[in-house]
Amino acid sequence: MLVNTLRMALLACTFLLFSSLSFAQTGSLAGKVTGEGGSPIEGALLKIERTDIRGNYQVKTKGNGEYFHAGLPLGTYRVTLEIKGEVIESVNGVRLSLGGATDVDFDVAEIMKRRQAASSGAPATEEQLRSMSEGERQAYEQALKARQQQLSRNKELNEAFNAGMTAKEMKDFATAVTKLQAASELDPSQHVVWAQLADAHMSLAQTITGDEQNQHYSAAVASYDKAIELQPKAGAYHYNKGLAYMRAGDMEQGEAALLLAAQVDPANSAKYFFNLGVTMENSQNVDAAVNAYRKATEIDPKYADAFYRLGIALTGKISVAEDGVTMIPAPGTVEAFQKYLDLEPNGANAEAAKASIEGLTQKVETTFENKQ
Repeated sequence: MLVNTLRMALLACTFLLFSSLSFAQTGSLAGKVTGEGGSPIEGALLKIERTDIRGNYQVKTKGNGEYFHAGLPLGTYRVTLEIKGEVIESVNGVRLSLGGATDVDFDVAEIMKRRQAASSGAPATEEQLRSMSEGERQAYEQALKARQQQLSRNKELNEAFNAGMTAKEMKDFATAVTKLQAASELDPSQHVVWAQLADAHMSLAQTITGDEQNQHYSAAVASYDKAIELQPKAGAYHYNKGLAYMRAGDMEQGEAALLLAAQVDPANSAKYFFNLGVTMENSQNVDAAVNAYRKATEIDPKYADAFYRLGIALTGKISVAEDGVTMIPAPGTVEAFQKYLDLEPNGANAEAAKASIEGLTQKVETTFENKQ
């Protein structure tokens, strides 16, 4: 009986010894999660993952932003902060100590600043580098490399673009095409580069003839298409594309592009048709010039210069009567000059409009006054 009693006492002591040892092998994790200006963040989730032996725990922050988790087995942990389902940061290699709590705080504002610095690729300070996690450091190095490559490409792009523009100014259009083509390949997302390349093709086409000329007009259209794809509301690109078609002899496509220019940029549509009229007039295409000027006046009935140029273009359609002497102006010629005078009685072309009316009708209907 005595032996059994002693045995029971020994077992009890052994149990208490192991219980004591087991209790001593746990630790606690504590900390605080703060936001902008140190304000506490409530309800943030802390995921506590043991990395040396499998084990997962979690706890949320209280109203004061603090969290506490006791009874964690001693070991190595990764502590991950999540806010509204988004992983904000993970801290690896957290080792718990016996007795007192191990603190792991999270300053979300500072974390976001580090993350921004890491993703921007801008040079980081030594302090920022030291404070970055392994993942942030890798992201920073990748972003820095990408930024350096971009800067290098930008330097090449600027050099090629500037060389192309200089060649254009010097009327060396072949070189301009080569340089601007190189710039477009370095960065295909620059609509200005495509537009300038198209213009260089147009200028070069006007210095040559035959199939090669048509090839450059086609290249101009293709380059304007690229510019329009990037900047669809740029009426000038549609307009210039239309000019390229027309200079290549495709009036139907040219007119369609011009109409689209007027649609996407109605504020300048009258000007587009006026400029088209000048282009057609310089190309000796009188009918096309008349149609363009007339369209400009229909869009803007107060476009005085358009009326004057319409009158000038219509004089190219004057016919001669059967007597071989009397001139018969095309319908609307005199009216166009008269409308100019009504709108601009003292305009730069008033004297010329007056003389044209006198020559065509031997009379002038105008309120023009010479103030000199």
